[in-house]
Parts: sequence; C-alpha cells; structure tokens
Amino acid sequence: MLKRALAIITLLIIGYWLAQGLAGVPFGEDKMLVGQYYLDHVKEQTGAVNAVTAVVVNYRGFDTLGEVTVLFIASTGVGALLWRRRKERTARTEGSIVLTTGTRLLVPFVMLFGAYIFIHGHLTPGGGFPGGATIATAFLLLYMAFVQYEIPHKAFEKVEGAVGVSYVLVGLIGLAIGGYFLYDWIWQDWGFGTENIGRLLSGGFIPIIYTIIGLKVGTELSGIIDNMLKEEVSE
Repeated sequence: MLKRALAIITLLIIGYWLAQGLAGVPFGEDKMLVGQYYLDHVKEQTGAVNAVTAVVVNYRGFDTLGEVTVLFIASTGVGALLWRRRKERTARTEGSIVLTTGTRLLVPFVMLFGAYIFIHGHLTPGGGFPGGATIATAFLLLYMAFVQYEIPHKAFEKVEGAVGVSYVLVGLIGLAIGGYFLYDWIWQDWGFGTENIGRLLSGGFIPIIYTIIGLKVGTELSGIIDNMLKEEVSE
C-alpha cells in the first residue's frame, strides 16, 4: 500500500512539472523564431557560413562535448566487452589483388578526404563526426586487405587523450576570457577572419573544434574496429 501511494505521489509530481512546462510553450506562434535568429546572425556571431555547423559546435558546443563523451564511453564499453587476456588477428589470407592494390592507392586519399570534411565543416556540409568516421574507414580497409596490419595503439591512445583534453581546454579558455564555457575567443575578441567569411581561415574556433572532434572520433572508431576484428588465442 505504501509503495502504491508513493508511486501515485511521484506520478502527480511529475505530471505537475510537465504541465508547468507545457504551460510556458508558446503554442500557435511562429516556430522559426529561434531558427530564424540563427540564420540571421550566424555569420556575424560565429564567422561560419554553414549554419548547422555553427549551431552544433558554437551555440550548443557543450552538448557536442557530451556526444563525444558518449562515443568515448561506447568505445570503452566495446573494449571491455571484447577484452581477453590475449587477442590476435586470426586471419590467414590476405585480400585479393584488387583489394590490396586499391587499399594502397586509396588509403591516403580517404584520410585526406576525411580531414577535408572536418577542416571545411564551417563552410560546407560535414564536420568532425563524418570526417572522423571517414578516416576510420581507411583503417578498416587496411585491416581487410592485410593480415598482419594493426593500428599503432600507443600513438592512437596518446592522440585520443590529447584531443579530448584539448576540447575541454578550448572551452575553459573561453570560460576564463568570456565568462562562459566555449566562448569563442578567437572570433569575438581577436576578430580573426572577420574579413574572410566564406574562406578557410574564418569561423573562429569552429575549425579547431572540428579538427579535435575528427581526430577523437577517428581514433575511437579505429579502436573499436581493432577490438572487433581480433579473437582470443591460447597462450
């Protein structure tokens, strides 16, 4: 009886909070008020041409940091679930001549294209997540084509840790200078690229953040690939 009463009271409290929240929603008004503000002010406030990028990295950059953290936790979870005392690649046959030759030729261009995606994210559709995923596909090709290939684990771990700290550091610098986390001190204070809106050297710290995210996503997804392609072997 007591549990039922507590459940009813909890539901009533939650229902009251929901009702209070819905009461403040401006039903019947223009839904584009916020979106139109971004579209009208994105260039002058962020220096980015791509409004989607400005929203993801600048206006709601703290949320994007949370998404990167979720990916890190997922990567750690995969590593924990697939962990064994000793794991090695058990493939015995290399890929076909088409796959191996194509991999040798294409891997540098795939990585270059992934870097292009996140470096130009403030100008064109793209960004850190798709750019990092593209780079990870290059390492997947290497695993598929060559039996003995493994990613350089120590280097990847160092890069992953460094870029994660760099994201937080950029945000803390903004907190110290502008008073809130991820304040765009490069754009707002230095005005760097003000006269170059629409060019590569513009967008404030957005290209820096997207480069950090691209490297973070690329190394984490490559680590997941490495874990999933190895099997436990006997001592």
